[in-house]
Amino acid sequence: MDDPESAEQPPAQRSALSALIPGREFLASRKGQLLLAEWVVSLITFICYVASTAVSLMTVPLIEFLWALFTFFAYSTKLNEQLKGIFWPLLDFIRCVSAAIIYFVISLVAVSKYSCGASKAAAVLGFIATIVYAFDFYIIFNDLIEFLKKGDSTDDEPQRRKSG
Repeated sequence: MDDPESAEQPPAQRSALSALIPGREFLASRKGQLLLAEWVVSLITFICYVASTAVSLMTVPLIEFLWALFTFFAYSTKLNEQLKGIFWPLLDFIRCVSAAIIYFVISLVAVSKYSCGASKAAAVLGFIATIVYAFDFYIIFNDLIEFLKKGDSTDDEPQRRKSG
């Protein structure tokens, strides 16, 4: 599996498909595992909604699956570092907050309004997705707070020098 010849090849000689495959270091990271969990749960939830009588609720898991998949590949291929005009942590925070809220609402609707087994399974998976997305936005929120605190401490130093 670890071919020494492929490791020595310059990036131009590697296949284009290998550029899309996320690296092991990203998959081992907390962010990589959360994004992977988000899009897997969203895909399975989407499949359950398609197979149930609650087909009208399938749009949300599909959109969240595609958005999580895009974010997964943006982070894994370091596209977020190349697109400097987007503040990725804030975009990711908004994505996670909206997904958690929407999954919670449609899961409540699926549990209360539909009685087939696939709808119940989709609702349970929707509640699991709510927890996964909520955990992700909690971590992003803490990272944003640390970033803002770090920014405040560097802004206060020139003021201290001027007053001192």
